[in-house]
Amino acid sequence: MTIVIAGAGIGGLTAALSLHAAGFTDVTVYERVSELRPLGLGINLLPHAVRELTELGLAERVAALGVAPSTLAYFTRHGQRIWSEPRGLGAGYRWPQVSVNRGRLQAMLLDAVRERLGADAVRTSHALTTVEHGAHADVASFTTPDGSVRVEANVIVGADGIHSALRRQYHPDEGQPRWNGLILWRGTARVPAYLDGRTMIMAGDGVQKFVAYPLSPPDVDGTAWVNFIAERRYDGAQQAADWNRAVDHAPIIDLFADWRFDWLDVPAVIAAAEELLEYPMVDRDPIDRWTHGHSTLLGDAAHPMYPNGSNGASQAILDARTLAWHLATAPDIARALAAYEDDRRPATTALVLSNRRQGPEQVMVMAHERAPDGFVDIDDVFAPGELADIAASYKRAAGFHPDALNGRASLSPPGRR
Repeated sequence: MTIVIAGAGIGGLTAALSLHAAGFTDVTVYERVSELRPLGLGINLLPHAVRELTELGLAERVAALGVAPSTLAYFTRHGQRIWSEPRGLGAGYRWPQVSVNRGRLQAMLLDAVRERLGADAVRTSHALTTVEHGAHADVASFTTPDGSVRVEANVIVGADGIHSALRRQYHPDEGQPRWNGLILWRGTARVPAYLDGRTMIMAGDGVQKFVAYPLSPPDVDGTAWVNFIAERRYDGAQQAADWNRAVDHAPIIDLFADWRFDWLDVPAVIAAAEELLEYPMVDRDPIDRWTHGHSTLLGDAAHPMYPNGSNGASQAILDARTLAWHLATAPDIARALAAYEDDRRPATTALVLSNRRQGPEQVMVMAHERAPDGFVDIDDVFAPGELADIAASYKRAAGFHPDALNGRASLSPPGRR
């Protein structure tokens, strides 16, 4: 079976590794950029994603890339704690959660693909344009610096991101990604470690929010590399999705000028960033079909979602593993692709819609609405068990409730576990 993957991001590279592990040897990844460089800031790999990377034999490499958070904690814009919970192994999972630099993770996956599938398994400067469907195979057309290239394959996977050419082929009128009115500023900074040095924090409400988590353990001087996201809601026209626009720090520092808590100085964290990148928070509406002919979608091409809940990369990894499992176990390609879509499309559709409602971060909005000036006791703001129910409900929707994840069967095909 010949398999073509368009896109060498986290989803596409994990798909290549998963297919290889499932016994498929003719797998090639085509990437539009000419050089794959370790770009991007921090992301969180949730336990369900770490499980899949562990079953691909990458656990030690993943662990070496970042930090396993001990705790997730939500605070008000005044720095008052709303809710906290253990994460990863401390929450009863068999696998940790790991905070990593996106670019370093992509580079690690790229190295693993070239080691296992061969140096030519990833071909750069190939931008997917269209796919033609045939009775037994599809044909992908790519533009390259030397002209157009046509590649026939039994399966074509569109893992080409939020601006996917394959998705656009079937939804030509979809237009730009859907903006929700929030502008995000992201950066990394070396700052004094806060709380226990391994806590992911979220503070704010529905208008303004600050997120931070360490990407390295504290150094001997008590500082650590921290990834942060500052966000603010604005009224106005649709914003273009540009993830590479560097902006001046000063206006953003001013927005958070009074966010100085006894456990974290937010303006100081923003000021310490070497670069501050601005982009709008966008997603796309769920679609009712991913698969056409012998081609299907994966990751952000299939279900771009808001980053609430830290789930985008993790869901792409789950897509990749699920696709490989069905291709290895179904009686034919058509039934494999149908089973993959049946497994993943309803689940990710529910997650996209949940993230539009703030996902688990809704507790900050609720706390602000119920106690805008703060509170003496959080139990005066939320009913008994309400916060725990919100957290557990999101875990179930996203597929990483500890009981379900620990008990779920492996996605490694039988005989290859």
